[in-house]
Amino acid sequence: MPAEIENKYKIGDFSEIVGLNSPTLRYYEKEGLIKPNRTESGVRYYTEQDAKWVRFLLHLKSTGMTIEQLKRYVKLRAEGDSTINQRIELLEEVRRNFEIQYQQLQDSWMILNDKLDWYKGKVGGHIEDDEQFSDYLQSLNHGYLEDR
Repeated sequence: MPAEIENKYKIGDFSEIVGLNSPTLRYYEKEGLIKPNRTESGVRYYTEQDAKWVRFLLHLKSTGMTIEQLKRYVKLRAEGDSTINQRIELLEEVRRNFEIQYQQLQDSWMILNDKLDWYKGKVGGHIEDDEQFSDYLQSLNHGYLEDR
């Protein structure tokens, strides 16, 4: 059975595959997050394995990980299993920050929905024209009472 031939992608094609533009890929390379292969003449190319790695980085980034944290994670990972405890600490820090951001998003979602309900209530005649949003929130007994 013949060996499987791995696809090689130029930066433009690879950028479409992973959803990042070429300058971002070059920036990630400069920051040490990715290491593209090079042809004998020095032209960058990427493989499916590179695509999996970039998708993983983007997953970590979507948790709120900063570029500095990503660089630290990549460095620790490259050092091997002796850094697992340090990676755990880093990921726990990211999780704590993510939980704060998640709570803030939930609060914003609630405010958005309450504001929409208030406006719809005014349009529908269920809320008096002179009722303030803060009074409406007070009647809902939510923890926030800012007039937005």
